[in-house]
Amino acid sequence: MKQRYLFVTVLFFLFSFAGFSQVKSSIDSTSIKIGEEIVYSIQVEADSTDLVVFPEGQTFTPLEVIESYKIDTTFEQAKYRLIKKYGLTQFDSGRYTIPQQQVVINDKRFGTDSVSVEVRDVAVDTTKQKMFDIKPAIEVDEPPLDLKTLLLWLISIVIVLAIVGYILFRRKKLKDAKEEQLPPYEEAITALHTLDSSTYLKENKPKEYYSHLTEIVKRYLDREVDETALESTSDELIARLQLHKDSGNFEFSNETIKRLDAILKRADLVKFAKMYQAEGQASSDRKTIEEIINETKEVIPEPTEEELQENAEYQEAQRKKRIRRKWAYGALGLLGVVLIAGAVYGGVKGFDDLKDAVIGNEIRDLAESRWIKSEYGDPAIIIETPEVLIRTDIEVPESQNMRVANASVFTEGEITDPLYVWLNTTMLKQSSQGQQEGQAEADLEALMDEALTNLEKRGAKNMLVKRESFETEKGITGLKAYGKFNVQVSDDKVLTNASNYELLLFAQKGGIQQVLVVYQEDDGRFAEDVKNRIINSVELEISEK
Repeated sequence: MKQRYLFVTVLFFLFSFAGFSQVKSSIDSTSIKIGEEIVYSIQVEADSTDLVVFPEGQTFTPLEVIESYKIDTTFEQAKYRLIKKYGLTQFDSGRYTIPQQQVVINDKRFGTDSVSVEVRDVAVDTTKQKMFDIKPAIEVDEPPLDLKTLLLWLISIVIVLAIVGYILFRRKKLKDAKEEQLPPYEEAITALHTLDSSTYLKENKPKEYYSHLTEIVKRYLDREVDETALESTSDELIARLQLHKDSGNFEFSNETIKRLDAILKRADLVKFAKMYQAEGQASSDRKTIEEIINETKEVIPEPTEEELQENAEYQEAQRKKRIRRKWAYGALGLLGVVLIAGAVYGGVKGFDDLKDAVIGNEIRDLAESRWIKSEYGDPAIIIETPEVLIRTDIEVPESQNMRVANASVFTEGEITDPLYVWLNTTMLKQSSQGQQEGQAEADLEALMDEALTNLEKRGAKNMLVKRESFETEKGITGLKAYGKFNVQVSDDKVLTNASNYELLLFAQKGGIQQVLVVYQEDDGRFAEDVKNRIINSVELEISEK
């Protein structure tokens, strides 16, 4: 009976050891210098059908994961051996503990052992390295005006505006010329009178005279009868006029077409064959052209009511189009003025200032506003902020009612805003022995862990935490935690942009005081200065209760 019991016990320990030995962890060094890499390895033996999930993310806090290496897989004795390595480091000296890591194999969790690591300071031999006092801050002049850059901007903008202005002016000039054009008949008669006053015939230039004469009649026919008259040859124009007559569009007489055909052919001979005309022939042809224009005007049908209505609607549409074009030109001109003014302002004051003036910069507005210094809570926190902090209702958990006498919270903004300030003061109850319940000052590290846990419950995810001691200007010491985190705004959404934070914790006999500042970076121009001004202004009322 004893032998059977011993056998069962041995089997139990063997199976337990076999299950436990599925997951092993190791570390290449337990002592490093600040910033050096520790290689942490997790080894898992599993079947080919097993599903293995290694830990991911910042599960090694307080150490930081600087690299997660690919899984190394080997096959040995019908088993797969999986080795996952992590590169860890820490930038503050001290002794740290790598927490237990969870590996999931087929929905079963296996834990590794926690490991203690020492991070050492870099030794500095002050006997060989000279030490110097910190130099005082000095004022520097503003950077000189970059005239070259400003000139390039101005020249580029002026060239673009000049090109745009020329195009618009040219279009306007052509449009004005078109609007000032006389009606077809008046234009033709005026052109004939202008030709009469010319000196072409006196100077024996029949070619120029006939060129202008045929152009006058063709232009008139182009505007009133056939829109291809100007581009047509003499034979083509006569053929098209005959076609218009045969189709009934215009009631030209055969005599009118014959006379026009004779003048056009005679003009072609003069222009291209340099044929000499008899004296008085040019004047006769000029008179015939005027008669042809008059006869053509008479046979052109009057516009119908529908055509007049369409023409009126067209004129109204053109008027509205001209008004819209004027507004567009005005807007372009205004835009050009704004661009030039922006280039000048940016060259003188800087383009960052220009961007802040146009788009706005909430952090800069807070930095340059009038700040308020005030006391909050009991025991009081004295702090300087851009805006007055507002008291927020807080419910003390039932588990804390026995030790918390009073708790106050003051805030400004939301945790997702460019700047968020949060203050908490807690007064502890006094026991019957005359001592405070839970001596808060006994363990700042434990209180800081609790404060960071509460911050995670309020939406802080993927927290990077660094800790160090903190001392106010009056010598009150506390603990500071700082780093970055992502804000969870809903159950399934976490903001990708990381927020910077700094959390101060003080513990006195009778009270706990916390100051939290969360801010978004703005290229290092104002946010860091605003945070430092708030943190450096923190002072505490020492509790004597």
